[in-house]
Amino acid sequence: MISCSEKNGAVDFSVRLQPRASKNEIVGEYDGALKIRIAAPPVENAANKACIEFLAKTFGIAKSQVEILSGDTSRNKLIRIYGIDKTTLLAKFYSKS
Repeated sequence: MISCSEKNGAVDFSVRLQPRASKNEIVGEYDGALKIRIAAPPVENAANKACIEFLAKTFGIAKSQVEILSGDTSRNKLIRIYGIDKTTLLAKFYSKS
């Protein structure tokens, strides 16, 4: 199960990002984190920006509501999404994978 925590109207969860994929998609779970494939390369923050855009589009929210808390230069990231609850987050992820 994907580990996530909810506080102050936001949800934090772990992501394992795979850059340079053929398309942007949620793959499933990887070692307690959500695995996401992103087409952008990990150069000049392109993969991070693409990840934020993809998550915002997936949830139908503004990009400003998605934040990378840690892992800017790593495949393992901690993401915060404002304005949703844990139940909504997990339901969306498990319906996509």
